[in-house]
Order: sequence, then structure tokens, then C-alpha cells
Amino acid sequence: MSAAERESERRDSASNEGARQAGSFFGRRKGHKLRAHQADLIEHLLPHLALDIAGAPPATLESLFDPPVATLRLEIGFGGGEHLVAEAREFPDTGFIGCEPYVNGMAKILAQIEAHDIRNIRLLAGDAAELLGWLPPQSLSRIDLIHPDPWPKRRHWKRRFVQDATIAAMARVVNSGGEFRFVSDIDDYAAWTLSHLLRSPDFEWIAHRADDWRLPWQGFTKTRYGQKAEREGRKATYLRFRRTN
Repeated sequence: MSAAERESERRDSASNEGARQAGSFFGRRKGHKLRAHQADLIEHLLPHLALDIAGAPPATLESLFDPPVATLRLEIGFGGGEHLVAEAREFPDTGFIGCEPYVNGMAKILAQIEAHDIRNIRLLAGDAAELLGWLPPQSLSRIDLIHPDPWPKRRHWKRRFVQDATIAAMARVVNSGGEFRFVSDIDDYAAWTLSHLLRSPDFEWIAHRADDWRLPWQGFTKTRYGQKAEREGRKATYLRFRRTN
């Protein structure tokens, strides 16, 4: 490694450590300028749906939803919200928590929540790792991570969401028999995720034949990103893992 590459690695490491200490999330927080109605939704609707993780969680997370829900799920990095909204509408008795630091994505899902009068979604515009630390043990039946940023450069792999520490954090909050589901059109990240989950004592891979990871599970809603990847010839991998104990 050259001196310039070592210096770049050092700067990346220092930047990453500072970001973690500040509780920030790798990736863009804002893209194009919000339209007037989107800005209005961020200002007036989001506060009614946003989770406050600064203090202790309520005795029962189900109390965050009105009407009450029977079970809870989390989607990490929901992008434009297509999958999360479809799931919330399909399962009205399930409470959904969506975590997304990208403000334009937040504005998009708020518009869909308003248009369809969705009552069973709560949101966090922040760091999913902090949310996992806030959630009570065994409080979720499922976590979805769909087309996350793959951070393809080797020196950035430590920024990938799937790490041993986050797998342990997910295992703490997913109940026995619950699931972690992962989708990516980047083969390297799919292989990375599979290898990390296979060495976890808390999850088992749900797969009996090739189509179990080559094809989406029943009822899966493709995101706009997923549709774009498909048009461009990139095939996604669909992984499901069950919490074992």
C-alpha cells in the first residue's frame, strides 16, 4: 500500500469513528430540494409519526400505534417506501417501524402515508444501530434490509450495515422464530451477508433449494431501485434467516 493510500485509509478511519461517536449514519441525508408539500409533511406530519429514542421505550411498543397492533416489524433503510407501504397496507394488524436517514425518502413515504391514510407505520429519521439499541428485547417479529448501500470498496466494507455487532443487536430484539430478511442485487454483499449470518449462533438460513434465494418470497413488493436493477440485468438475491432461540 502506498503512502497516499495509507493516509486515505487513516482519514477514512478517523471520519468513521467520529461519525459513530456522533450517532450518525453513513450515506446521504438530503438530495434534491423538497417540494413545498413534501416540506410541509416533514414539518407537520412527521412529528406525529416519529419515534423518540432519546428516552426509555414505552412498556409495550404496541402502545405507539392507534389502533393497537398484534405484532411489530422493522424495515431498515426503506428508500422511497414502496415495500414498507405495501406491507403496512397488506397487514393492518402489524405495526411497522421504518428507519431512513435520507430526508427525500422520508418525504416520499409521508406522502404515501397521507394519501392512503396509513395508521400502522412509525418512523425514525436516523441511525438504525441506535434504534436497535433502544428497542426492548424480543420485541420484533421481523427485520427487513432491502437493497442496502453495498459500500463496494474494500476500505469501506466496515460501513456495511451487516456486521457481527449488528447481527447480535438484531438477535437481541427479534423474538424466537422471527426473521431477518435481506435483498441485494450486489453478489458480493449477498455473499458477505450469508457468510456473516451463517457464523451467527442466533440465526439459521431458511433455504432448501436454489429458488429460495434466487426468487423473491411470496408477496414481495419490488422497490423502484429493484425494478431498475432488474432492467439493467442485475439479479437480486433473497435471503431469509430465522431466529433460533
